[in-house]
This record gives sequence, structure tokens and C-alpha cells, in this order.
Amino acid sequence: MSQTSPRVVIIGAGIVGANLADELVQLGHTNTLVIEQGPLDIPGGSTSHAPGLVFSSNGSKSMTEFAQYTIEKLDSLVGADGRGSYLRVGGLEIATTEARLADLHRRAGWNRSYEVEAHVVDAEDCLKKFPMLNPELVLGGLYTPNDGLALAAKGTQLVMERAKAAGVEFRDRTVVTDIEQSGGKVTAVICGEDRFEADIVVSCAGFWGPNIGKMVGTEIPLLPLGHQFAWTTPAPSLAGINELPAGASRPILRYQDRDLYYREWGESIGIGSYAHRPMPVDLDTLRTYKPEEITSERMPSSLDFTPEDFAAEWEATKELLPDLRNTQIQRGFNGIFSFTPDGGSLVGQSKEVDGFFVAEAVWVTHAPGIAKAVAELITTGTSKTDLSDCDLNRFEDMQTTKEYVSETSQQNFVEIYDIRHPLEPRLKPRNVRTSPFFSRQQELGAFFLEGTGWERPHWYEANASLLEQLPAEWAAPARDDWSDMFHSPIAAVEAWKTRTAVAMFDMTPLKRVEVAGPGAGQMLQGLTTANMLRAPGMVSYTLLLDAAGGITSDITVARISEELYQAGINSNVDVAYLDREARKFNEANPGQWVSVRDITAGTSCIGLWGPLAPEVMAKVSEDDMSNEGLKYFRTKQISIAGIPVTAMRLSYVGEFGWELYASADVSAKLWDVLFEAGQEHGIIAGGREAFNSMRLEKGFRSFGTDMTSEHEPEQAGLGFAVKATKTVDFVGKAALADRAAAATKRLRCLTIDDGVSVVLGKEPVYVNGEPAGYVTSATFGYTVRKPIAYAWLPKTVQTGDAVAIEYFGKPIAATVVDDPLYDPQMDRLRGVSLATSAS
Repeated sequence: MSQTSPRVVIIGAGIVGANLADELVQLGHTNTLVIEQGPLDIPGGSTSHAPGLVFSSNGSKSMTEFAQYTIEKLDSLVGADGRGSYLRVGGLEIATTEARLADLHRRAGWNRSYEVEAHVVDAEDCLKKFPMLNPELVLGGLYTPNDGLALAAKGTQLVMERAKAAGVEFRDRTVVTDIEQSGGKVTAVICGEDRFEADIVVSCAGFWGPNIGKMVGTEIPLLPLGHQFAWTTPAPSLAGINELPAGASRPILRYQDRDLYYREWGESIGIGSYAHRPMPVDLDTLRTYKPEEITSERMPSSLDFTPEDFAAEWEATKELLPDLRNTQIQRGFNGIFSFTPDGGSLVGQSKEVDGFFVAEAVWVTHAPGIAKAVAELITTGTSKTDLSDCDLNRFEDMQTTKEYVSETSQQNFVEIYDIRHPLEPRLKPRNVRTSPFFSRQQELGAFFLEGTGWERPHWYEANASLLEQLPAEWAAPARDDWSDMFHSPIAAVEAWKTRTAVAMFDMTPLKRVEVAGPGAGQMLQGLTTANMLRAPGMVSYTLLLDAAGGITSDITVARISEELYQAGINSNVDVAYLDREARKFNEANPGQWVSVRDITAGTSCIGLWGPLAPEVMAKVSEDDMSNEGLKYFRTKQISIAGIPVTAMRLSYVGEFGWELYASADVSAKLWDVLFEAGQEHGIIAGGREAFNSMRLEKGFRSFGTDMTSEHEPEQAGLGFAVKATKTVDFVGKAALADRAAAATKRLRCLTIDDGVSVVLGKEPVYVNGEPAGYVTSATFGYTVRKPIAYAWLPKTVQTGDAVAIEYFGKPIAATVVDDPLYDPQMDRLRGVSLATSAS
């Protein structure tokens, strides 16, 4: 690529930054400068001291893919010694409790879901693979043969050499002091007296990332934390086994029941511990070194070892590995690593400044994979691997505050090896974001789970009294211990009342924005798959796609007036995208402006749904809310007991009703008015568990769970959202036909044959005895009287085919069925059933 291509400046030459430069080269981009504050041979960040363990087991498909690419790439990076930069010694996670052994079966399922070889092995096999283990402690293990040790420093030097040979410039011993910007875009990186022009700046600065982010007004929500690592003196049983000084031949080892991990280090054992107290690091007081002072023993990321924090773990280690009773701790250090509020990496473009990208909180396991994704973002605008798990902009503003980042990151450190249920909420901070109905929900005995800081009712204990009235056919069967966690039979009552009477659901936490201005319709028309220029009062379900035709969000857009739209979106990532597109639109269309405003916090939303919803509404509003007065997927302004409300004829539970939006100041009264008016009709408040059950019965997808940018609309069952009559070009349109033709899998609905087994998501699905896909969403369908799961399966799988879901190592028989399971003719949503009953 010529030097007229965009100038990319990468800050940081650790394993992420160096691999990013190399990945750009592989894509033909060489107009790159890499700036490093330390010496290139020992930059002084986490890469320089990372123990190199690559365990690829992960509940995230994307992070698993990144790990697999890391293994593949490091294996291919061959040095002068004729060897690669990866030791494929395998990985072994051991269990010393029955709970951990069960969880290893679940983790093995993740691997099989994402096409990674993994085996749960018995205690005898564990000892064969790692003979130092105490046979009296180990119950079994998870063996992943392709996991191993990244020789991170070696691999980093090799990609640097390759990038340099292609024309990439590296400057070490150079400290970034500022980043220039103009018109909302980066223009240069300042290093003291030196100025380096830049079209794109990528921060790969590791735990120094927050300081780089401050230069452009972008919060980088990570916390540097100390993490202990120590080496033993030589162990007798390792004499002559491995190459010195740091060779290894046996699997890397995880002892998660005690928050410990191990690797062979020549004749010694390296020990890592997460069992100690969190050790947050203040970057303002962190000791710095001159470049010439940095050595493998002394660097900014390596803090003094605190043996008192390691004492109990050393005793646990000697119990697990009895041969180490003949050794001592030779040396150790507290190495600095980055932790984030949800434990994920931080990747993508800043929402505040165009051209400023980050790749932070990236561990060695995922570094080359994430570097590849960022290179694709920069050169093509899209990543082949979905980035929603690690998008920089996924956090709400309150989640990027110093206090929140510190508390949650330290909690993630403590819980890193804990067995965590997918629905398990964090314990603190809580009650940070509450809807205007929070006090009413507390009075009704709401059981709250937490998401993006919001307290979200999962069910209401006030409805427990209705269990006695619940018809027998609506009652759900008993569950196994795992799926029974964070579940209540009350959810069956809430589904029953929604389907047969009327219920109120608090939908306030669902993100929404106003898109306003004379150019609002034109901008949205170019971004979405539906027609955004229909008359005011119309509502559209539509998709946001990337340039490659992948789904980046599904949204609902209502045209409130000629120049005002309200969009129900999925997350802050969508806000950042729409904001960025508005800036581009305004720059390109000076006579047509657009603004995007997040209105979530200042408004509320109640879903009033069920066959008796019209009776409730008739008592509190004089507006015509009949089927003809407000048709399906229409909106209008109404008054409920004198409260101004935006009513949208939508329902994600599959029943007649409305989403009712009001400003926060009058929302509590709105709740009270509706709840009181509904008493004679048996109204209840419903929670998320019942909501999710009815959502899946109706076949409604959930972005980020059921589909991501990895998928195109047709294969996700959303082809109807791409309007064939839309002649205007929109983002991703040109790629759709080829993308659909290349798709090999489809999202399919499954029902569980035994009628009782409930899975929770991410389990592998077997076709003809072989793993062929994975579960996305799953629940018990109270209306259809059976468990439901959605899964990505080969396109060759047909309706009626028998499949099996692996759940904690055991097969559960299921059948592929057409969806939706409930009201496939849409009669209830469209009000046909109401009209029939009225006649």
C-alpha cells in the first residue's frame, strides 16, 4: 500500500501493538508507525513478564476464536532456532470438588460448541498427564490438547522484524505526551518536541491505556491490578525432563478451587495466584524507569513480591504437588495486569473522537487474534470475528467512573476462577440505576437481577399467592439444581396471567434514543434495512448491518413526527454508532442536520400486554386504543389520566398491548393508575423470566445472544426485516446476496423431547452424533408446555430432525421444529383474536 494510505500510529509495542502492525502488513497496509516508551527488546509492560499460559476455554465464542488464532499464529512464528513461538503442551484444569468437576463438563461443552478439542478425563488420566499431582486430591480434569505456552517475548520480536522488513517504522524510548485532534478527529501524536501526523491512532498501551485515553477525552475503563507469580527451586522429579532455563513438556495446570495455576519452568514450577487480596495500582504513583534501566528483572509492570500474600497458597501448592515439599520459593513478583468492569477486553473506536481506536485489557491468550480484528476494522471497517463482547463502547457512563471501575474490576479479580451461573448478578455495587417504579416493585417483592447497572425484576413474590390458582397444565416441572438457580415457579404464574388476563412489565432499562432534525429520516434511511421515510405514526422493526452484511443490531424505529424519530436500541454501542454517523452526515450535508440523544434515563416504559389490556386502557384513557384506533406497529401520543404518553402498538411477549413511554417525573403515577385500573381484571406485574419465556415462544430474537455480526439476516430468520422494495442503498446492502449464499448455518428452534430438561445457553448441539452447533437462548415455554432452545445448526438440518444437546456431559434429546411455536398466524398480536371474541 502506498504512503498516501491513512497514516496509522500505534502506541505500544507489546504483543498487541506489534501484532497489530504485523496484521496491518498482512492486509497490505505499511504506512504505520509504532511508538514504544521502553526499549523494543523489553518494553516493560505485561508482555515482558507474562507467564504465557494459553487456556482457550471461554464462554464467549469470539474470545475462543481469538485464542485459536493466537495458537495458530504463534505456532507459525519460527525463530532462528527453527522453532515456533508456542509450546503445544496442552492444558489441564483439575477438579478437587464435585461442583468443580461438574463445571468442567460445562466448560468442555463450550469448547465443543466452538469447535475446540476438549476431553473431561478421570483422576488416573490427570496423573498420567501431570505425574506430580496428589492422587488423593484430584477427582478429574478438563484436558485441552492444543492449549499451551505462548513464548510471547519471542513471538513479539519476530512479528516486529517482519513488520520492519515490510516498511513499518518502530520508535522506542519515546513517550507519548499528547494526541492532537481537530474537528472531532485525531490528527497527530505528540512525543515531547516531536509531532507525528496520524489519521488513525491505536492505543495498545496496556495498563497505561487510561492515561492515553485522557489525551482525547475517552474513558478507558480498566484497573491495573497486581497479580502474584513465583518460581520454586528445582524439583527433584523434573531433573533432566525439560530444556533449561524455561522449557516445559507437561500441560499447563489450573487449580481453580484454590485460585492457582502452574507451568513447568525448566526444572522448577512457576506458580500464579489469584487467591490474594486485590492489589490496585495507581498509575500516578507507579514507579517508572529510564529505558536503559529496564531489565527482565526490573520493569514498570513488575512490582516487589509480597510473600505474606502467598503463604497460604504455597501450602496449598505443596499439598497438590507433594514433590514441591522438597523445594522453596526461589523468587517472585507481583505483575501488573488489566482488569475491567465485566472482565472483557476493550476494543474498537472511541465514541468521542473519530480515528482513535483502542485494544486494551488484552491478555496474551487473545492478543494476536484481537490484533487481527482491529487491523480488519481499520482497513475494511468490519471485523470477521464479532466484537460485541469486547466493544469499548458497551459500558454505560456510570460504568466508566473511577469508583465503579475500581470496585467491579477488583471483584472480577477475586471471582476469576469462581463457578459462576450465567444469571448470577454481581453483589455490588447495586441499586445504582433504578426505574421510577423501583419502590413499587420492592413493595411487590421483586427479585432483582442486574444488567448495565439497572435493577431488573426477574419475578415478583407478590404473585406467589396465585400459585394455588395456577391451572395444572401451566405448572412447570421441577428442574435440576443448576437450571433451578435464579428461577422461580412464580414465572409460570406471570406467563399465565399475561396470556389469559393482563400484566405490566417494566421495560425502562431497554435503551432508547431520539434521532431528530431535518436530516434524521435521510440518515436513518442509509443505515437501516427498512423504509424510514414512511409517514409519522409508523413503527418499523429493522436491522443495522456492517459493510459485510453482518447484523450489528436489531432496532425498532418509530417516526414520531416529520423530524423526530424514537429508536429502541440494544446498547451504548448503538448510541456510539448513531452518534458517529450523525457527525458524518452533518459534515456531508451542511443544510440537513441530525442530532442523537439518549433519552433512557429521563423516561420510562411500561409494557401493558394481555387480552384484557384494552379493558384496562379504556378505564384510564379517552383516546381510541382499539385495534383500529392504533394498529399493530403504529404509534401516537395519548393521555392516560392526564399523563402525556407515547404509545406504541408493540409486544415482545406475543400478546395484544402497548409499550407506554412517559417522562420520568410522571412515571410513578402512570404505574399506579394502570395497576389500580387493572385490579378488577386480575392485573399483575411481570418479571424478566416470564418475559423471556414468552419471547422465545413467539420466536423473537435477542441481539448479542441469538445473532451477532457473524450472521446475516436470512440465516438468523430475520430476512423479513430487509425490505425488498427499498431501492436506496444502505450499509451492508451490497454484501447481502453473497453473504447469504455463503452461509452454512441457520438459527433453528428446538423443543426438548423429555418435556422437562431446561438448558441455559452455549451448550453444544449434536447432529448424527457429532457436535454441529450450539444453543443461543433457552427457557421453559409455559404456554407450549415444554422446554425450548434456539441453536445455530447446519443448513442441511431439517424440521423434524432429531438432535442432542450436551448438558453437563450428558445428552438431552431434542427435535428441530418450525417457529414461532406460539400464535404463528400473528392473530393475537394483530388483535384478530380480540375482534373474534367481541363478535
